[in-house]
Amino acid sequence: MSRTFDAIELELLWRRLISLVDESAAAMVRTSFSTLVRESYDFSCVVTDATGQSLVQASESIPSFIGTLPETVKHFLRHFPEDQLSPGDVLITNDIWLGTGHLPDVTLAKPIFRNGRLIAFSATTAHVPDIGGKIRSPEPREVFEEGLQIPPMKMMAAGKTDETLVALIRKNVRTPDQTMGDLYAQIVALDLMEDRLLVLMENYGLPDLTDLAREIQGRCEAAMRAAIRELPDGTYRSELKTDGIMDKPITIRMALTIKGDEILIDFAGTDAQVDRAINCAMCYTNAMCMYGVKVCTNSNLPNNEGAWRPITLTAPPGCIVNPQFPAPGGSRMLIGHYIPMLVFGCLGQIVPERVMAACGSPMWGMNQSGVREGGKPYANMFFYNGGMGGNTQRDGVTCLSWPSNVSSTSIEISEHIAPLRFHHKKLRPDSGGAGRHRGGLGQEILIESRSETPIAVSFLAERTIFPAFGIEGGKDGAPGELRINGEKTDPKKQYVLNKGDTVSLGTPGGGGHGDPKLRSAAALAADIAAGYVTVQSIYQGDD
Repeated sequence: MSRTFDAIELELLWRRLISLVDESAAAMVRTSFSTLVRESYDFSCVVTDATGQSLVQASESIPSFIGTLPETVKHFLRHFPEDQLSPGDVLITNDIWLGTGHLPDVTLAKPIFRNGRLIAFSATTAHVPDIGGKIRSPEPREVFEEGLQIPPMKMMAAGKTDETLVALIRKNVRTPDQTMGDLYAQIVALDLMEDRLLVLMENYGLPDLTDLAREIQGRCEAAMRAAIRELPDGTYRSELKTDGIMDKPITIRMALTIKGDEILIDFAGTDAQVDRAINCAMCYTNAMCMYGVKVCTNSNLPNNEGAWRPITLTAPPGCIVNPQFPAPGGSRMLIGHYIPMLVFGCLGQIVPERVMAACGSPMWGMNQSGVREGGKPYANMFFYNGGMGGNTQRDGVTCLSWPSNVSSTSIEISEHIAPLRFHHKKLRPDSGGAGRHRGGLGQEILIESRSETPIAVSFLAERTIFPAFGIEGGKDGAPGELRINGEKTDPKKQYVLNKGDTVSLGTPGGGGHGDPKLRSAAALAADIAAGYVTVQSIYQGDD
């Protein structure tokens, strides 16, 4: 007989579930070795039911992993059916098509047993500091160039670590201690989620999670379907161009169909995959679509399987948002981060009050690797954010990661772990698109190499050609800009810096919302006083 839950008991159970994943995420941050987890929070923790359907996520999880991580658990189950799993197993993969779309994201999952039965999985994904191969950039032409590929396998079997796998990972990465340290931090989180979940189940007399998962996921599904039913049926289309590669833009097209309480998203007509590492695997495409729909329909709904059930996705095999093996995808965010904005372009036609102007994203980043004195190799990844778009209520937020929710690494930490000197990190005046509600500002960072040996740098950078667009009469944000030694350069290429060479990054501003002439005099005066705006004419109708 199925168990039911009254409102109070369900709320207590739900808060306990959130608490256990949040505690596990905090433990992972405290025990991690790299800045990617410790400073940038580029990871997620979730608990799924026994079939891999997501139940609860850590509060600070990033949107893409919330969507990809439960799907990876389902893939694990296809490779390792329940009768091949044991207590103490830890499963691992970084397969592009089964994971998150690029090799640096490593997913670990642990089957959880109670009274001899599989009842759940604890799972984490984290961006490791290095996975070998060419340093992360758009340049690789095949996935084989991008680093070590780990198929679905057991990193631990019945509590015993596969030392052969550990040796292979350590041999193939530039940062063996950091990479393995972060993987072991993920295992800390898995163990803690398991421990806290079993205690919760004992406290509430739950033999398994079947009834609780059905209740939570069912409520979320019903709420999402109700939100979709409020929207008018129809097919809504949007498209946009990205900077692309080698001066050739890439066009992404979306048709979003609402029919009753369901949504179908179709990418027919999108440009084909390319022989550069900006292809966006379907797993990542799916996660970004789900995020975009949720923001526009029921933004406060918990992220779990129930919320995604009314939404389906199709994309032609071989297009850039559904690339086929062996396409590279190391810089897949340069395509994937546009996808929520395409959703906004569709749903903004019927609920314009729920969307914002374009953001200065995809998020920017700089990869840097070299050899320290004594010959020890190292690698670092630093993130830098542009401005968000304005909306009907307020200005866009300045220098905030969207839609990735990844934090910036502080200058102090960056200079401590790399032979770099930061001359300045400041806001870019006039980079936010003008509007009744201005776009958020980008930032300018000037970095000098202080390394006695050459260092390799590559970049994740977009919107250097096509700026973040304004809507409802708002103006575009400023495009991004990359300079090396003062000269404008192609952000899709890798470069070698010698001591004294400089890199200047100017991240894009967000688009404005509404006619600039309608901006309040007080808001414009505050912008001018703060130095955010120096060109007033556009707000006075002299554009």
